[in-house]
Amino acid sequence: MQTKRLGRQTVALSRPPSVVSFACIGGKMEGQGPLADYFDLLHPDSFFGAKTWEQGESAMQRKVLRKALEKGGLTPEDLDYVLAGDLLNQCIGTSFGLREFQIPFFGLYGACSTMGESLALASLLIDGGFARMAGAMTSSHYCTAERQYRMPVPYGSQRAPTAQWTATAAGCCILGAQGDGPYITHVTCGRIVDKGITDANNMGAAMAPAAYDTLAAHFRETGRKPEDYDLILTGDLGVLGHEIVMDFFLHDGLDLRRNYLDCGMLLYDLQGQDMHAGASGCGCSAAVLNGYLLRGMREKRWNRILFAPTGALLSPTSSFQGESIPSICHAVVFSNQKEADR
Repeated sequence: MQTKRLGRQTVALSRPPSVVSFACIGGKMEGQGPLADYFDLLHPDSFFGAKTWEQGESAMQRKVLRKALEKGGLTPEDLDYVLAGDLLNQCIGTSFGLREFQIPFFGLYGACSTMGESLALASLLIDGGFARMAGAMTSSHYCTAERQYRMPVPYGSQRAPTAQWTATAAGCCILGAQGDGPYITHVTCGRIVDKGITDANNMGAAMAPAAYDTLAAHFRETGRKPEDYDLILTGDLGVLGHEIVMDFFLHDGLDLRRNYLDCGMLLYDLQGQDMHAGASGCGCSAAVLNGYLLRGMREKRWNRILFAPTGALLSPTSSFQGESIPSICHAVVFSNQKEADR
């Protein structure tokens, strides 16, 4: 059997799945940012019509899946699987949000890398012939994440300069075995990387080494260079983490300044909205991808994108016990062509 593996971490898909439909929704702060016009729905109420913030995050998941299905002219029965997760304990935002759809479900936890993880696994399922169509999605909510990982919002605690703002947003991408693209042509699975960072208010520094590790593996195993991509995007490293990744690659003799961006620097007006180091949360990269990026690819602004969201694999329990913050980054290649080359 001919292998699809290019190396330890990277797979080239022989039957690249197509993006069939995509959607993203956000809250009040996302509606005040520079990407507001790329959202399918913006809700001024942080509860999204529910009684609690956690129920509101579940409502986001329901709304974004319905919107993606509607835009694709699909029904829940058309999906063989949905792969999704969030930041809450036991992924309750997802499980309570999607229970009414009755779609075969894989619950995922990759922290803020969950959009990349769900896309990667959905792509492998479709390329392997185990699914014809699958949904990949995730969400985060500023108020639920603050309550779980830091301080309850009413407490009014001071935010550190390195802190990021958790996006109140959700994104859904429906992939299919047939379609006009863009296509997912390569998947690079990340490894757990831990450099000993313990500050939960400095996620950029904790996650940057994982982003570097996965991107370096992708370049090494595909034989590609950064300039082979129109855009390279990590997820929610923010200003500090973005600088760290660029510095790592400069030591390797690679200059990423021409085409490397971070979703955490795109979602908000960092100065005008006082977002400190930028955006974070599963919904950050999910919203940027399923609005700004995929629409841009459909409009032929970009032809090939390397999308690499990052996640911090911590919990309140591990932080209280003084543990460091292990991190991960999963990368997928979106291309407007079904590429046969590496």
